[in-house]
Amino acid sequence: QVQLVESGGGLVQAGESLRLSCAVSGRMTFAIITTAWYRQAPGGQRELVARITRSGSTNYADSVKGRFTISRDDAKTTVWLQMNSLKPEDTAVYYCNADVMRQGDYWGQGTQVTVSS
Repeated sequence: QVQLVESGGGLVQAGESLRLSCAVSGRMTFAIITTAWYRQAPGGQRELVARITRSGSTNYADSVKGRFTISRDDAKTTVWLQMNSLKPEDTAVYYCNADVMRQGDYWGQGTQVTVSS
């Protein structure tokens, strides 16, 4: 199995930055296909923010392109989401996700990001 633990959320003002971290551990980390960040705003659906594949390819939601960057360490034990130029509409609970071969999705518990105007 895979365990995901997010950290780094908080309250910031519009225009500021935050960096979220996702600690990845477990017996099945070798089978992770992609790792991603999703977010869910109050009353909204969970949406993909950014994804990084096993090979290092990345993709982003249009709403965060140019502002957010997903990255990871060489050991693939930590995945970061650097968020710059934050906007009030970025306010949400941010979840780390791992797509594991033959097992499906694993999720972290989420971390709250609040951006005040």
